Amino acid sequence: MSSSLLLAIGGALCGLGVMLGAFAAHGLKAVLSPYLLDVFQTGVMYQFIHGIGILLCAVVMNQRSMADKGKKHFSRAAICFIIGTLCFSGSLYALALTGIKWFGPITPLGGLLFIIGWGLFVFAALQYQSTHINEDNL
Repeated sequence: MSSSLLLAIGGALCGLGVMLGAFAAHGLKAVLSPYLLDVFQTGVMYQFIHGIGILLCAVVMNQRSMADKGKKHFSRAAICFIIGTLCFSGSLYALALTGIKWFGPITPLGGLLFIIGWGLFVFAALQYQSTHINEDNL
C-alpha cells in the first residue's frame, strides 16, 4: 500500500474520529445510557490511536533510507490497523447504536489485529534501525 494512500486513510480516520466524538458528546448523550456512550467513546479513542499509527507508518515509509522490506512490514502494520479499526471501533459503534450484542464478538478480532499490527510495527522499526546503523557504519 502506498504511503500517500496511508496518509489519506490515517487522516480520514482521525478526522472521522473528531466527528464521531462530537456526535457522541452532543447527539448521543441524551439517547444512550452512560455505559453505551462509554462503549462508543472507546471506539473513538481506538480509532484515533490507530489513525495516528497509520500516519506514522506512512511517514516512516517515506524515508529515503527505508528498504523495500521495511516498507512492506510498515504497510502490513498499517493494513492491520485499518482492518482492526473497522472491526474493533466499528463493532463498538454498532453495539452502542443498535444494542445488538452480536457485534460484541467482532471487537476482539479487531483487538488482535491491533496487536499484530503493533508487533509488525516494532519488527519493521527494529529492522530499519539495524539496516540504518549498518549503513552508517560502512
